[in-house]
Amino acid sequence: MDKLRLGLPKGSLEKATLELFRRSGWHIQVNGRSYFPDIDDPEISCSMCRAQEMSRYVENGTLDCGITGKDWTMENDAQVTVVADLMYSKSSLNPVRWVLAVPADSEIKNLRDLAGKKIATELLNYTKRYFEQRQIPVKVEFSWGATEAKVAAGLVDAIVEVTETGSTIRAHGLKIIHELFQSNTQFIANTEVWEKDPVKRQKMEGLTVLLLGALRAERMVGLKMNIPEKLLKNIVDLLPSLLAPTIASLYETDWYSVEVVVNQSEVRTLIPRLIRAGAQGIVEYPLHKVI
Repeated sequence: MDKLRLGLPKGSLEKATLELFRRSGWHIQVNGRSYFPDIDDPEISCSMCRAQEMSRYVENGTLDCGITGKDWTMENDAQVTVVADLMYSKSSLNPVRWVLAVPADSEIKNLRDLAGKKIATELLNYTKRYFEQRQIPVKVEFSWGATEAKVAAGLVDAIVEVTETGSTIRAHGLKIIHELFQSNTQFIANTEVWEKDPVKRQKMEGLTVLLLGALRAERMVGLKMNIPEKLLKNIVDLLPSLLAPTIASLYETDWYSVEVVVNQSEVRTLIPRLIRAGAQGIVEYPLHKVI
């Protein structure tokens, strides 16, 4: 088949994306300033571009698929197929919010109060459409960066900016008065390729299965333990799991080996409970993928 043309985001999403692919089974080598990384898969060719531009290149067929933010697909109003939502808990693939912020002492309390006002944002087209749909006349100008400083300096009345926690916005003396939408990282595909090229579609489906499996595994661990038969039911009842735990009898004993997959956040309270209930030989181990 023709190689699958995969777009990888350059910039803030780059490191997390390359690490996600590594954990999913693909090793991608970025060569200095080259925009064409090497990947250890003869069926894929990689290109790097900014996440802000990715959906345009996927929509026009320059790329078959790519990874970008939902926000930039919406900004470009790109007609693409969303194959999978990718949310990663320990990196910049975290979900984010696009919010409207004004000075903390501003009299602007809601969207309607912005009629006739000036707004700065990098999300120019989406913000214009957002206010036009609500029939609120505003002037929206593009911001090349340091957006919070513009409103603090009085250059604009409000900003539309991306945030995870809102702490940076508050640190600049601003307050959030409205949330426009939440965004996350997505695997997107050219719609024509997705619908009409079954070979490339199968390759993309295989990619996303493993990417999602690696994401699930990042938040989970495996637990193994030995349990005497008389305590088995009581201890198994304590175990949260994706499915029923795996239970195997130990050779020529009345003990059982029990194995289970659990959320990593539960382990610190679960293990002491298991010990008190009589479990022994508890082993925690990391997971590479959970499919």
